[in-house]
Amino acid sequence: MTLQQLRYVITIANTGSMHTAAESLFITQPNLSKAIKDLEEELEIIIFNRTNKGVLLTDEGIKFLSYARQVLEQVDLLEDTYKNKEGLKRIFAISSQHYGFVVNAFVKLVSILGKDKYEFSLRECKTFEVINDVKDGRSELGVVYLSNFNSEIIKKFISNNNLKYEFLFEAKPHVLLSKNHPLAEREIINLSDLENYPRLSYDQGINNSFYYSEEPHALEAVKKSIVVSDRATLFNILIGLNGYTISSGMISNSLDGDNIISIPLNSDEVMDLVYVYNPDKPMKDITKMYLEILKEYTTI
Repeated sequence: MTLQQLRYVITIANTGSMHTAAESLFITQPNLSKAIKDLEEELEIIIFNRTNKGVLLTDEGIKFLSYARQVLEQVDLLEDTYKNKEGLKRIFAISSQHYGFVVNAFVKLVSILGKDKYEFSLRECKTFEVINDVKDGRSELGVVYLSNFNSEIIKKFISNNNLKYEFLFEAKPHVLLSKNHPLAEREIINLSDLENYPRLSYDQGINNSFYYSEEPHALEAVKKSIVVSDRATLFNILIGLNGYTISSGMISNSLDGDNIISIPLNSDEVMDLVYVYNPDKPMKDITKMYLEILKEYTTI
């Protein structure tokens, strides 16, 4: 087994295609296929299932990929330490549902370490992907919310992937809407008040189960529904169409502007925000630093 083979596995997993991976690695597809086959025979495992539509990781492959990422990450750190006399490159990645406080903490982390060399990644993605990113070693942490409605399913998904979670903070559901919305002057909003306005929610892709929804009260029937994939689009539609979404209520004027406001929702639901991590992977100092910053932003 070589480091080059590990890099091949990661590139194939990222692209989902032997052909595309070979092009990006500047080698021929037959040579790439042979390198993977040799690795699989050496380790007596099957890393990829080959299909007409590309390649898919097997269960063994998913576990192997996680270890491969960790090995190459450590190699990169060693090379930075001993080859690069200008200093160590800081590497950190986090995946999250769409939360402003996660971005705020990320921005502060970058500003603190701004004079260092670094390679950071922040992925706002689907609930299923957040947990998979941590499982696959793509991210050190994943931030999601638990409720009475979804906790059994989400906790099982976390546990089945040999991950753990820790509590960050508890929030009551809030309605996010434009400061010019007809309900903007309310001190509290009922679900019935929202009946005639479009509800915005985040796309969950092929795992579009109510249990993976990022918004509380996902089972509530609505007359108008709009699904989006990112926060910027959601905020623009909130403003343009007098729409609304339900979230933790934590917004950042410095990052999101002052056109969006947060009003408490009359609800018995509770949102427990948690971070997901791999207990078998030692937590980096930079990850611990991010968690401390994140807790500062979530002290409410």
